[in-house]
Amino acid sequence: MNRLERAFAEALGLPAKTDFAALEYSRNDYWDSVAHMRLVAEIEKTFGVRFDYEEVLALSSYSKAAEMLKKRGLSVDD
Repeated sequence: MNRLERAFAEALGLPAKTDFAALEYSRNDYWDSVAHMRLVAEIEKTFGVRFDYEEVLALSSYSKAAEMLKKRGLSVDD
């Protein structure tokens, strides 16, 4: 499990066998609007970044989160 997967699992309380690549906002019971804010905070803490308003809204899937971090030059892997 990489750092981004751990952040998602921690913030959303995901089961061990989660398909992270398929995770999308409000497409499962784990990721609702309240969980979204926990997720944003967990990713910011884990990677030492701050997202602006537009980025918080754009963070709509696991792959989008990974893309946003990579654009900042950050690796999601350990």
